[in-house]
Amino acid sequence: MSPRRNRSKDAGASSGRGADEEPSGRYGGWQSTESWQGEEWSVRHVAGASAQGKTYRCPGCDQMIPSGVPHVVAWPEHSGVDERRHWHKACWNAKDRRTSRVQRSRNAPRF
Repeated sequence: MSPRRNRSKDAGASSGRGADEEPSGRYGGWQSTESWQGEEWSVRHVAGASAQGKTYRCPGCDQMIPSGVPHVVAWPEHSGVDERRHWHKACWNAKDRRTSRVQRSRNAPRF
């Protein structure tokens, strides 16, 4: 006797996500397209296990995203991989309500 299946074979195709969202098994999350500031952005949700050993600086709050924390990677669709930015999920969701209050000196690096 074989073990019981919890999902049907077609469950992966109808997982409740929109048509413009695609699975991204490599990063442990999914990728979608969102409109922000008048342009289309590719948004990839990264699972915490995929971010082990890496730290990033969130452009929304200018704080570090520790290793192993689930987060969002977003970049404008028309640009390349150099424009990717790693955001806390809450910061990405609040990006329209947030203003940039970070004041850096002229020679400080931008993250």
